[in-house]
Amino acid sequence: MKLAGTTISDIARRANVSKSTVSRVLNDKSVVNQQTRETVLSAAASLGYQANMFARGLASGRSMTVGVVTQKIGSPFYDMMMQGVIQGFTGTGYSPLFVDGQWEESTELEVIRALLGRQVDGLLLLGGGLPQQDLNELQEQLPTIVVGKEIPGWQDRCVYIDNFAGAYDATKHLLDFGHRNIAIVRGIIEHQDAVRRYEGYTAALQDAGLRVDPDLVLDGNFTAQSGIVGVNSLLMRGKAFTAVFCANDMVAYGARLALQRQGIRVPDDVSIVGFDDQAESAFVTPPLTTVRQPGVEMGAAAARGLVKVIQGQDCELPVLRPKLILRESVSRITIP
Repeated sequence: MKLAGTTISDIARRANVSKSTVSRVLNDKSVVNQQTRETVLSAAASLGYQANMFARGLASGRSMTVGVVTQKIGSPFYDMMMQGVIQGFTGTGYSPLFVDGQWEESTELEVIRALLGRQVDGLLLLGGGLPQQDLNELQEQLPTIVVGKEIPGWQDRCVYIDNFAGAYDATKHLLDFGHRNIAIVRGIIEHQDAVRRYEGYTAALQDAGLRVDPDLVLDGNFTAQSGIVGVNSLLMRGKAFTAVFCANDMVAYGARLALQRQGIRVPDDVSIVGFDDQAESAFVTPPLTTVRQPGVEMGAAAARGLVKVIQGQDCELPVLRPKLILRESVSRITIP
């Protein structure tokens, strides 16, 4: 039985490479062929090698940790992005530290200061509402990537989807199925996602030769409760509508519940479309037609990109196209 810990020499023999190559891989000091890197890391893992991360940080000037600021831990969509972040950092030597901004600017600033105090090597901001001036100052201090927002001047430092296109496709789907009185329950008014989704909704109506009826526009806040409140408001005012486009799936769940409580059937009487495609949306009754936002892929792409930025490499981040997922919450109606 070997009493001493696994050494670089052991890993080099197992991977059939030089000790200097093993050192470069384990310390991220220079670019190494990806296949060679994976071979070395696999050999290290099979031998049970555990690096002294504190000592490595002292030697390299890095902490080998990255701060990740999410919003509302427990939110299904942000949890998907965090799963992607974990996947993206796997095998890189970097460990994410997760904190919760709770959709409050002051809280977000507070947790970011705490991460800076921990000497993290970079930041991933999942959503959030920091002004661009604060974001620009952060970028000057250390590598920072924002997920879920498009920021002017931040080329290859943002990972986001085309929210306008997703909302346009969802609204057009309802129009194609004969709906004309289409209500919308929006998200947080100041939130970029909510703004772009509302713009997509209005553009689809206008392209169909319809005006936007302000009485069918309800303000929400991305919660199921706001879906309940929005639909109840329409029903109490006696406003005619045959479909509801919801800012996200949580809002759609609330809208469906409000309709059910009034004996209104989905989709026989009113159709519903959501946004995000949470895992539960395939199993609610009826299964929800929604716009898939690839949260896991967004988080993974951002994590991989941030590692490249920290290491001084070029980083190209994708703009991801959402996909309309057709299920059973929309029915066709006859146009009079």
